Amino acid sequence: MRGVLATMSAETVPTPLQFDALEPLVPFVPLALFGLILLVGAGVSYALISFNRRLLERLGVPESVEGTAFERSVRRFGVSTVTILARLSGYLAFVVFVVVGLTTLGVDSVTAVSTVVVAFLPRLFVAVIVLVVGLIVGDKLGLLVDERLRGVKLPEVGLVPLLVKWSTVYVAALIALAQVGVATTALVVLLAGYLASVIVLGAVAFRDLLASGSAGLYLLLTEPYAIGDRVRIGDVEGVVQEIDVFATHVESDGEVYLVPNRRALTDGVARQLD
Repeated sequence: MRGVLATMSAETVPTPLQFDALEPLVPFVPLALFGLILLVGAGVSYALISFNRRLLERLGVPESVEGTAFERSVRRFGVSTVTILARLSGYLAFVVFVVVGLTTLGVDSVTAVSTVVVAFLPRLFVAVIVLVVGLIVGDKLGLLVDERLRGVKLPEVGLVPLLVKWSTVYVAALIALAQVGVATTALVVLLAGYLASVIVLGAVAFRDLLASGSAGLYLLLTEPYAIGDRVRIGDVEGVVQEIDVFATHVESDGEVYLVPNRRALTDGVARQLD
């Protein structure tokens, strides 16, 4: 019995000769492990992209971004906003797997770089998401403001939607830059300079609009004339058809004149008595 056990033990224990046969394969073990990690990473990335795409579609993101300039732009390249957001998460996961796989190769320089990349990738991902969301929200706010001001027929009003849109994008860009490590002090200075320039340019570009708005509030509160009255404002004489905050619509000889409300204060108003 002891002889049988001794024989079995001798057969199961690897001999030096067997180790020598496997020794040429040892250098390829890290490469095989690296390839396996990449394979798993590709599978996880694909699954994550599919899951996030379905999730965003259920949340109604395609309908929310429909009609925005960003959505129209990416459509030219055969993708959509939902596709971009879903792929970003999947690509991030795959890059993480690549970095982890590189550390298995045992190269010190690669390991050091991999550590930095792993620490930086989440911040870069958040920055890209913030920038994309800022572009979409800016487009939606611009469209909303444009729709609200569509009834105001003054040339300066066309600048308001653009100002709202790019202000939103600018703030999103500042937040994105902060995520990737740009100095906060510089961001604050840039934001302050931007706000100051918006105020100055807005005051210059919309001085007539602001004057007409102030005059319109005064006219609506005091009611020196009403719809249906025959008035003369400057060189325009006719019947008042509509009064809003910025302008008075006056009909004369089959034509409707849009008279800025500020002219009611600067040129005066003459109302025909009944």
